[in-house]
Amino acid sequence: MDSANVKWLKSPRNIIGPLVRELREQHDLTQTELMTKLNLLGWDVSRDIIARIEGQVRWVADFEVVKLATVFRIDGPELLRRAVAKAQRHPQSLPALLKKN
Repeated sequence: MDSANVKWLKSPRNIIGPLVRELREQHDLTQTELMTKLNLLGWDVSRDIIARIEGQVRWVADFEVVKLATVFRIDGPELLRRAVAKAQRHPQSLPALLKKN
């Protein structure tokens, strides 16, 4: 594997993944149950995609943030605010985009 691919694997692709996992567990949902709820909201998502979001290896689009927030009964900006606060407590999970220069 070349160094560009290795760097991509080490670099988080989102900041909400750890919070999604935490909220999913707080709501006593499996990844499959979360997937089902999101599908019912109109997001054609698989359990694998949920796992990749939680593992921070997949980008999360704005409409996806809104769908996730809906399932967890919070609004999108609040989901992002919580994710940023959580990432600041665990700086290794912040993408380079949010790191201080």
